[in-house]
Amino acid sequence: MAEAIRTHDWTDHPLGPPEGWSATLKTTVATALASRFPQCVVWGEHLTTIPNDAFLPILGNKPPALGLPFSTVWAEAWPTICPIADRAFAGEPTFIEDFPLVVERQGAPENAWFTFCYGPVRDERGTVVGMLDTVIETTGAVLARQQAEVVAQELVHRVKNALSVAQAIAAQTLRGDISLTEARRRLESRLQAMARTHDVLIRTDWREADVQTILEHILAPYIDRPGRIALSGPRHVVTGRQTLSLALAIHELATNAAKYGALSQDEGHVSLSWTGGRDQSFVLSWHERGGPEVTPPTRRGFGTQILERMLPGDFGGRSELEYAPDGLRFTLMVPQTHRT
Repeated sequence: MAEAIRTHDWTDHPLGPPEGWSATLKTTVATALASRFPQCVVWGEHLTTIPNDAFLPILGNKPPALGLPFSTVWAEAWPTICPIADRAFAGEPTFIEDFPLVVERQGAPENAWFTFCYGPVRDERGTVVGMLDTVIETTGAVLARQQAEVVAQELVHRVKNALSVAQAIAAQTLRGDISLTEARRRLESRLQAMARTHDVLIRTDWREADVQTILEHILAPYIDRPGRIALSGPRHVVTGRQTLSLALAIHELATNAAKYGALSQDEGHVSLSWTGGRDQSFVLSWHERGGPEVTPPTRRGFGTQILERMLPGDFGGRSELEYAPDGLRFTLMVPQTHRT
């Protein structure tokens, strides 16, 4: 920038050529040029701009600022920063952190943040003759902090949701005439299924998950040999809320099968298939075979509520639970208009 100042045409400029500048201006410019911190000298009633090299990146693709009025260089933001500059020229320094401005440096308006000091510069008589703008752009840090705040708020929301679901699971599990030991076993099992579901969702920031990935994680504890549970279906993505209800539903089916159904017998197995695509309905079918003869339950528990109410409600579809003698069958049917 020192070379640019020397070669700049100052002939008709209010400041005149550098050799005629006042000692105060020369000293101030020399101090700014020697600094690696972004600084800009703003001088006289015309607000002549003299930036140092470190200040240039802040200007972006603006026209060269050297010799131009500061009010012209930052014309788009001048209504906002003019009162601050006026205070500096009145002898009052100003320091502001993360000050928001709308600037045009790439041909279009953009939001930017700056931490800066407008310091008055006085001559040997104590008269304010200019100001020194010392500035650092903090846009990246501010945006990162804002993003962190959004993430923190979202995390709080997710934790609250998770606690609400856990509370509902606990309340429903502990209802009814069951022993403390059995209640504890069921509650731990359901909470573990919920935890495995979050292992899946965390990979996509809790937004969505693939059906097969969900099923593989939930069913892993129940697969003791190849073919025990056969999965088949196309890639199909569901929302975070649907992921949780689907995982809990499959967990209930698998737990029931392991205790009373096909998975309680060595020769028993389960077929779990689904269909779905861009222009298709989503249909998921659970079919048990090779287990003991099925008899309808005498009471409707929490698992039945998940299968018949929670799951179809979250998917906008309907479900069928059939206690066929040769094996329990469950089907979830979601019209194409309700799929995600």
